[in-house]
Amino acid sequence: MPDCLFCKIINGEIPSDKVYEDEIIFAFKDINPKAPVHLLIIPKKHYPTLNDIPDDEMGIIAEIHNVIKKLAHEFGVAESGYRVLTNVNREGGQVVFHVHYHLIGGRQLPT
Repeated sequence: MPDCLFCKIINGEIPSDKVYEDEIIFAFKDINPKAPVHLLIIPKKHYPTLNDIPDDEMGIIAEIHNVIKKLAHEFGVAESGYRVLTNVNREGGQVVFHVHYHLIGGRQLPT
């Protein structure tokens, strides 16, 4: 998607602090972190929202969650705890319309 911020990051057009990449997933540090660990985990394929992932491609969500689990261990928050968050559409708080998950941790998070 030519105008998508996250697609530009994946393609190297915009720099990021990459922490993980494989054939289908890309992860990087959030530029405005809400906690000591704040990562964004995204599919390389462009899906505007969670609602736009076709049923036969929902396996991407399992792949994302496997990467989240791996990164939680790598960044030292797996045992202490972390939050996984995704926003869907404007009223749900989505700002960038490319499916993405936040992994947030490294301190006590508000309930």
